[in-house]
Amino acid sequence: MAKLLLNLRDVPKDELDDVTALLDSHGIPHHQTPPGPLALTAARLWVSEDDDLPRARSLLDAYQRERADRARAEWAQARAEGRAPTLWGNVRANPQGAAILVLAVLVALVLAALPFFALRG
Repeated sequence: MAKLLLNLRDVPKDELDDVTALLDSHGIPHHQTPPGPLALTAARLWVSEDDDLPRARSLLDAYQRERADRARAEWAQARAEGRAPTLWGNVRANPQGAAILVLAVLVALVLAALPFFALRG
């Protein structure tokens, strides 16, 4: 009976390709199921044989640790070179969007506070 290895919600395509290539290279049979209707359930990656699950899980864990380490190193390098996105950089890139967001937050705060001021007086 097939065992669930990976829920594919929010998994990037390159990561899915890497994981399936890793399973293929180690001879672990697997299959993928599509997302459910209206995307209420995510697509999933299954290991076809129960006996292969522990080996597949250890391979996946090692791959995810390596991918996380690589992503952290890329982020640290981008920060060191000044290429990492910052709050002020995003505001400078899209000032109208930032102004609209601030205005929306202020409107929400005022609307949330109105009942308290109405009860006061």
